[in-house]
Amino acid sequence: MAKRTAVKSKSADGVNPRQPCPCGSGKRYKACHGGADGGADVIVARPFAGLASEAELIALREFVPSATVKLPLKDAPREVVLASVLPMAAAGLVRADGTAFVGLQVQTRSGDLSRDLARAVQWAYTAETGDVLPVVGPEDGTNPGRLQDLLDVEASVSPELHADFAWWMPPGNEPAGDVALSLERANAAILPTERVDAPGVTAAYWVDAGDKAHLRWVRPEPEEQLLAALARLSVRGELDLGDGTRYAGSFRAHGLLVPVWDLDRESHSSEWAGPAEALGKRLLDALASLDSEPLSEAERRSRDGLRGRQITLR
Repeated sequence: MAKRTAVKSKSADGVNPRQPCPCGSGKRYKACHGGADGGADVIVARPFAGLASEAELIALREFVPSATVKLPLKDAPREVVLASVLPMAAAGLVRADGTAFVGLQVQTRSGDLSRDLARAVQWAYTAETGDVLPVVGPEDGTNPGRLQDLLDVEASVSPELHADFAWWMPPGNEPAGDVALSLERANAAILPTERVDAPGVTAAYWVDAGDKAHLRWVRPEPEEQLLAALARLSVRGELDLGDGTRYAGSFRAHGLLVPVWDLDRESHSSEWAGPAEALGKRLLDALASLDSEPLSEAERRSRDGLRGRQITLR
């Protein structure tokens, strides 16, 4: 009887090829990022999983208009600044003063946003002043790894928000040509946005949508647990942020749920810090109670209703 060929117990990355891929795709590692192409064609639903900055990165990718943050890179040859969006929606550029930027709101060439960003960061390491990376790709046969391989995964980030896109240009430089046109269009499209800073509140943003204001809050909890906790608060009448506010629904973005509340537009963004902190505490208490108190019939109906008010963003 012929002997079976031995299967490698670990890959070069230290991952068992038969185990689920760390990227969260649901596939085995050998059929995903452990494959010959490094998982270029795999759709990764949660590209920033494992990063302490996951929720903030999702906010910058999906709805924060103008923001920058220094990436907490490991052993990097130069500093790289992550930007919500760059001129002409470029994937990367080096400003006239030598500052290297990587854009987050860009078109991607693979199913793994983390992989694309890693390639853009590695481009920024060696790019020269004035260089522009219009788009990441096409695949060149190299395996850049993923953003998780380049960052300090335990480092949290606090993005700096800007009222416009003047930071695209170094101080004293005036835009011209296509950059000037792109800057004008980008500034005209900005919705006023502010971070809601309060103890225990992260990745929560106040947004002025014109006719009303919203709180958009990227939550790190698994979706089913979060929906159950939201339903519990809803049945108790505790799912708002005070008079004149209401829970509007939620959307999924890159594997996490983003609940949204309608707010009184007349109130300043800073006035929502206290209500958000209080809501956050109620939500954590509700999450903790799920271990010992199953949902009631009314809470289950509420959860089903909340689930019906969701959309998914890729």
